[in-house]
Amino acid sequence: MSSIPPRVTTCSHSLKLLADFWILRIIESLQHGEQRYCELQRAVGNINPTTLTKKLNELETAGLLARTENSGGHSVSYTLTTLGKDSLPVLEAIKLFSKKFERAQRH
Repeated sequence: MSSIPPRVTTCSHSLKLLADFWILRIIESLQHGEQRYCELQRAVGNINPTTLTKKLNELETAGLLARTENSGGHSVSYTLTTLGKDSLPVLEAIKLFSKKFERAQRH
């Protein structure tokens, strides 16, 4: 039997997901709306297709991302779900902290 409180394990799962560099880049890229796979790949930058597909699947499984097949299944688009949009303040807090941290490291 685990001695870790359920709240801590839930927090650990979300932290593990949001601590991933590519996951954060994908969320950041989707914050302004729906994007097709190729658009997302360009927006995220320097990510290989295998990694992008894996990370998109992780986000979809976690409920942060919705995948929609467009006409005839020839293209797929992605959007943030409500839960995904709820992660945006976390992303902004990380950016703010990073700026402060970088400034502190220079002094």
